[in-house]
Amino acid sequence: MSTAKLTPARRRAVAGADAATGLVRASDRVLEGLVDGGLAVRHPRPPHRHYLTPAGRELRDRLLAVAEAEAEAEAAAGAGAADEPEGSRVPAEPGVFAARTGGEPAPPDAAARAREVRSAWEGLAELRRLTNADGATDVPCAWERTHLASAVALALEAGGLPPATDVTGGYAVTPAAHQPEAVRVDWRPGPALRELVRAAGVLEAAGWQVSEHPERDGGMYLLASPRRR
Repeated sequence: MSTAKLTPARRRAVAGADAATGLVRASDRVLEGLVDGGLAVRHPRPPHRHYLTPAGRELRDRLLAVAEAEAEAEAAAGAGAADEPEGSRVPAEPGVFAARTGGEPAPPDAAARAREVRSAWEGLAELRRLTNADGATDVPCAWERTHLASAVALALEAGGLPPATDVTGGYAVTPAAHQPEAVRVDWRPGPALRELVRAAGVLEAAGWQVSEHPERDGGMYLLASPRRR
């Protein structure tokens, strides 16, 4: 969801979500908007509470950081801080976390991106605990099963593997032909067998079922699908 589509009510709901569980309390209309925007997920069992997705958790962190920076700026101004152009101390409007499936430009701040990925992965683990029937955190949850490419890409990046960019090599996650329940993982440029073997290990540890498939040029690709108990 673009931040331009975030209404004030949705922003308040995200920012006010529980820090530990990601539980969101808001009107049905606001909750529906957050679900449609990929920022929250509805628990399948009664009382059907709503929880932030990894993207929602990352947005919450950014919204709170902006609010804190604005409060500090106001306090500094009140204490007689030097005049600055209006708005110069206010950070840019926060965006929504997006998994990198490969092919995107390299992030301008690698350290900031690493923090975002770590926060998103921690949020996803909590979402698994809250929404899987038995509270399991070692298998994908319903949100991941409906966002296969994003979920696999997040697992890979959180596992320390880089996504491919326009100038560097890395993984690329794409839909699997004729297999809607799986995604394909390549390493670009290939062939790169060692990197794909490592990627398979990362995904298996994150709860995904992985199979290796040979290519005619001597390389290979992976197919990844949610593991079931």
